[in-house]
Amino acid sequence: MKIDGCCHCGRITYEAEINPDYVIICHCTDCQTVSGAPYRANVPVLAANFKLRGEPKTYVKIASSGNEMMLAFCGNCGTSLYSGKKDDPSVFNLRLGAVKQRAELTPKAQYWCRSAMPWAMDLARIPQSPDQRTPPR
Repeated sequence: MKIDGCCHCGRITYEAEINPDYVIICHCTDCQTVSGAPYRANVPVLAANFKLRGEPKTYVKIASSGNEMMLAFCGNCGTSLYSGKKDDPSVFNLRLGAVKQRAELTPKAQYWCRSAMPWAMDLARIPQSPDQRTPPR
């Protein structure tokens, strides 16, 4: 599937060819901390199928596996864009929040569920509202 995305301010854009069957949710504590959210959705892309325009900033962290992971984000607006192994730039994990077609990309698996917030596993029970002005039901 062909997708495209950008950071919030538009300084960094990309196009990619991905397999939607590989969309996942990650509940690891690193994703929670770095994203400021209870989990993060990702989809892998081969470097050969990824065209990036703009120059993201990067941060290198050590994963629980011991691998050095490069996290890429917009230095202007802070939007998380992707991650990848520092020593193996052949595959990147795109952050679904920056993908324009994100509503079409349903996750197929969840990982690191032992770190998941208990309430994040059943959001349907939490009252919902279409916007901030309407009281949740």
